[in-house]
Amino acid sequence: MGSPRRHPLLVPALMCALAVLAARATAADGESGDGPGAETGAGDMSVSAQVARLYEDAAVATRQYEAGRQQAEVQRARAQRAEELLDRERREIAVLHEDLGRIARAQYRDGGGLPMAAQIVLASSPDELMRGQHVFSQVNLAVGNALDKSRRAEVRLTADKTKAATAWRTLESRSTQLAAVKNTIQSKLDEVRGQLQGQADVSVAAGACRGAVRLDQPPTQVTGAWVTPVETYELSAGFGSGGARWANRHTGQDFAVPIGTPVRAAGSGRVVKVSCGGAFGIEIVLEHPGGYYTQYAHLAAVTVDQGERVAAGQWIGQSGTSGNSTGPHLHFEVRVTPELGSAVDPVPWLAARGVPVG
Repeated sequence: MGSPRRHPLLVPALMCALAVLAARATAADGESGDGPGAETGAGDMSVSAQVARLYEDAAVATRQYEAGRQQAEVQRARAQRAEELLDRERREIAVLHEDLGRIARAQYRDGGGLPMAAQIVLASSPDELMRGQHVFSQVNLAVGNALDKSRRAEVRLTADKTKAATAWRTLESRSTQLAAVKNTIQSKLDEVRGQLQGQADVSVAAGACRGAVRLDQPPTQVTGAWVTPVETYELSAGFGSGGARWANRHTGQDFAVPIGTPVRAAGSGRVVKVSCGGAFGIEIVLEHPGGYYTQYAHLAAVTVDQGERVAAGQWIGQSGTSGNSTGPHLHFEVRVTPELGSAVDPVPWLAARGVPVG
């Protein structure tokens, strides 16, 4: 990023982005998941869409902050480089001053303090006289040029320091505004996450799914045939782990993510199961070419219907903590059949397909 002079539209753009985010967060306060269509899934759609949109707003706010921070860092680095260059020029000038003084003292000792007529008479040769005068004049000129260069560098340094200080003051001001917007977004996000999970718990208790929630997914950046089931995560319980929550051993890999995180199809395939009851809570099972199946469990909502075909990276649900779950996460399994009991370790399975997990 460049200086404010080269990017005059950045500050207005930041202000516009802040205004848009604040307006969207406020508008979200006025929406409700309860309405005439709640029994048919329209309520789910409203809450799920709010969660997805608030995640997007939080990401936009973070990017805007990072843009301002990077600009300020560039300005500070520019001022630091200018100061280092100026220090080097000052040292060079000091050396030139020392050389000039040495020549002047030598000329004085050798008759340099005499009038020009006396120097001409006493000089051993015209060449000697001209050489002495030439050397003195050249060093004197070099010192003068260096001083001019130093003064210009001082002016540049002052300007760069001013720009850097302005950039940091602007960043601090924008950060304060942005923090307020982000807090509003986070507060609303926490609220609608609770609503989303509440609706999921109702579905699980009833043992009946409320239908697919259709979300507007942004263009995917998927380039390979396989992806991780969530984009950002922390790994929790792994395949084969022991614990009181499982009858035998843990049959999948858990990805710790907040409620409402978009869950992606690990690869292209067909939805062979959507279930909303039992230990896995709300779950989806996909069938992939080659005879493998993937399971996505403890969801808060699903965005696909049974029998539907999906692409790698497509949103198929939103994470939650439904069923036998102690906290928000995605339980991900790879199976050789669509049923429980045929699981293989999903981490090396994904790694073999070019998707390292870790």
